[in-house]
Amino acid sequence: MAVQIANATFAARSTELWGQGPTAVAPDSTHVRADDQNLFTEWHSRYGGRGVLIHGHVEKKSLAIHSRPINCTAPEVAAMIEGAMRHGTTMDVEANYTDSRGQSDIGCGSTRLLNFDLLPRIKRINKVRLYRPVADEPDAYPQLTPALTRPIRWELIAQQYDEMIKYATAIRTRTASTEAILRRFTRNASHPTYAAMLEVGRAQKTLFVARCLRLRDLQREVEKGLNVKESSNGANSVIAYGKGGEIASNRCDEQEMFVLCRRIPQSALVYVNTLVLQNILGEPKWADLLTPADRRGLAPLFWSRVRPYGEVDLDMDARLGLAAVKLPGPRVPTDAADL
Repeated sequence: MAVQIANATFAARSTELWGQGPTAVAPDSTHVRADDQNLFTEWHSRYGGRGVLIHGHVEKKSLAIHSRPINCTAPEVAAMIEGAMRHGTTMDVEANYTDSRGQSDIGCGSTRLLNFDLLPRIKRINKVRLYRPVADEPDAYPQLTPALTRPIRWELIAQQYDEMIKYATAIRTRTASTEAILRRFTRNASHPTYAAMLEVGRAQKTLFVARCLRLRDLQREVEKGLNVKESSNGANSVIAYGKGGEIASNRCDEQEMFVLCRRIPQSALVYVNTLVLQNILGEPKWADLLTPADRRGLAPLFWSRVRPYGEVDLDMDARLGLAAVKLPGPRVPTDAADL
């Protein structure tokens, strides 16, 4: 149901108001409390409490396209990759915003092999070391000498290229899960394929840092994408208000059902708000009042008119006066790479 609502929202959006189709998502994990009187409840060291992590992906216009519970010890890089590839909607993810926890070399390398970019917000960007492109030009970049370190080992990447593509294909075709592959590499950090993927990630991260330092618009884009995810977390706290948002069960299937059911009203809220805004701003007297700054700040995720508490009476014979939208069909792979 949540996937169908997301696809309907993409089909209903006006490009004049919202711009071109979505291509970037912002993943993040939220710690949700669970029953602590249970031996199976996990303790999270960073959040300092018992519960589970809910990892979700939100695109730039506040629509959640994927969410699922993960273990407190699960690598977030694996959840980030799985959500970007297994969301099931018609959206084609080309970029992935992430905070400082997602700026790992293996994350940059894995996403590059899977053909989408990782755009992290680097908290201490002045401390990042840049890798040299070649080994025999020590004086090639004199202004960057304090920030430069050793050259990228291109020979290792070339040697392990086929193996890296094999692992990337296994992730893409679901032959193996991303978490299983990363855990295997973590247990054997000296694995040559893992070392080659780290080199790819270091090269990709160096390119991103150089772009980020040069392009102020890229910095704003990453910050805006991450702020959208924080706003989505605020909406979830309003939607799942019962028992303070605590999950009442420690069974994995019931936790997953809780996450999926919470996503449906959030997606429906964005869908209805999108249609309402388009109907209102479709009138010239309202559209002419918007400045370019107003249009940049326009977001369909607001809930001030929603009453989450008390009794709600539904009139099934009445409908909102919104434009009808044809629901698109399921996503069809366009080439062998999407199979």
